[in-house]
Amino acid sequence: MLSFGTDGLLRHIADSSSQLKRLRLVKCYAILDKGLSGVAAKLRLVEELDMTYSLILSKEALEAVGRCCPYLKSLKFNNEWQNYRVCDEEALAIAENLPELRLLQLIGNQLSNDGLQAILDGCPHLESLDLRQCFNVTLAGNLERRCTEQIKDLRRPHDSTNDYEYEASYELFDDDYYHGNDYEIFKA
Repeated sequence: MLSFGTDGLLRHIADSSSQLKRLRLVKCYAILDKGLSGVAAKLRLVEELDMTYSLILSKEALEAVGRCCPYLKSLKFNNEWQNYRVCDEEALAIAENLPELRLLQLIGNQLSNDGLQAILDGCPHLESLDLRQCFNVTLAGNLERRCTEQIKDLRRPHDSTNDYEYEASYELFDDDYYHGNDYEIFKA
């Protein structure tokens, strides 16, 4: 797979664009945590960051962005959902370091209810939250009530992705997959 975006290109953009307010890195699989963390300080004015279908960012990279980008209001951190990984580290990093977010799009993220709860607690200004294909989240009871009261524009885990600009698919693995049998790919 050819990936145009690299750590070197990101560094060049950051060095050349001190007034950058919007950064969109889609399918930039060669931009790594280290690359984003290394240029975060040069992205102080960024208000919108889109990391769609890139390598999964670590909590360290999200912490660096949070420390260095105080004007960040919109984060799109979308992945292709795979059911073998549940991780709330990234959600906790968002909650602890990006309190000024207004829009958060997490399509295909593996966060759980605990991660979502942390985001709701840590991001009090959040108005738009997209949880499509976040299948480890179960909106029910107090969590559902809180989401519907706090979030003006809420997209739920099983909501359609028909209006999403990229193909949104996820792989459902079961025990047969791990034993060498077929698996299915579902497209929303």
